[in-house]
Amino acid sequence: MAFKPDAAKIKRWREERHWSQEHLAELSGVGVRTIQRVENGDGASQESLKALAAAYGVDTMALSIDPEEEAKRIANLEAAASEASMRLGFFAHLASFGIAFTIFAAIAFAAGDVEVLQVMVWWIVPLTAHGLYVFLTQMTGRYERKFGKKAP
Repeated sequence: MAFKPDAAKIKRWREERHWSQEHLAELSGVGVRTIQRVENGDGASQESLKALAAAYGVDTMALSIDPEEEAKRIANLEAAASEASMRLGFFAHLASFGIAFTIFAAIAFAAGDVEVLQVMVWWIVPLTAHGLYVFLTQMTGRYERKFGKKAP
């Protein structure tokens, strides 16, 4: 069965035991370059991974990344990127409102016509709706990540 070795775990286990890469290579019977490749996430042959597992005294599968955990990690990264994109969009919307309000206010005061600012009230409505959407999406995402299920 093919699996992906967990480079971070392999390196962490080596460091927890205060082993150098050279020492692990000697214990496992593989080359130092192989240890470096595995710890960098470049992978290795099944034989090399079996030798590393024997050096650590674990089953070969203990060196692998759990596919379910990896899928959850990737899903969380994608959700975080999506949420960051939404926040960025909202802040761009907010910034454009601030710039436009400043310009309209300058025109209104220069012309002595405050009614021009009434236009800005209509911009506040979609800005508020956008902010509420981003807020609710953030809260829903946090609920789903915390409890592992869809929000009601």
